[in-house]
Amino acid sequence: MNLQSDIRPVPTRENGYLNGHAQLLVDSFRRWTGRTLIDCAPAELGRELFYAPFVIASHDTQSAPVFNYANLAALQLWETNWEMFTSKRSSDSAEADAQVEREQFMARVAAQGCVSGYSGVRISMQGRRFRIDNATVWNVLDAAGGYHGQAVWFDAWQYIE
Repeated sequence: MNLQSDIRPVPTRENGYLNGHAQLLVDSFRRWTGRTLIDCAPAELGRELFYAPFVIASHDTQSAPVFNYANLAALQLWETNWEMFTSKRSSDSAEADAQVEREQFMARVAAQGCVSGYSGVRISMQGRRFRIDNATVWNVLDAAGGYHGQAVWFDAWQYIE
């Protein structure tokens, strides 16, 4: 069930691996944290971000946000494909008993703009639980300050058996 009327294109060589969205994520991350996610030529940013060894994902601005981006590491961690991932509410990534805590955390990110050091348990599309550690979650803003949703970056995770 896709909760958004527009089709979210799969990142491919032909569309520059969604280079425009990748640039938005990277620039917004740098604005909030002062850190660089990827150091490469601008034309290669989409491909480099999609194949990066860390997880990065984002959701849109709907009242019940839907994922609108995931790099390959995120798709593999969530055990899914692009079409399935980008048709799910981002809240579905947390277990039912963690929804209140997740909502409170996301409200904190919305108010502060960026929060680093987050750790928590998430659930893959196959029902497998995993723990993420030291994640950074931020509001995705364009150069003019327009709000485009929120994103997450992390490079440490472990499946819970």
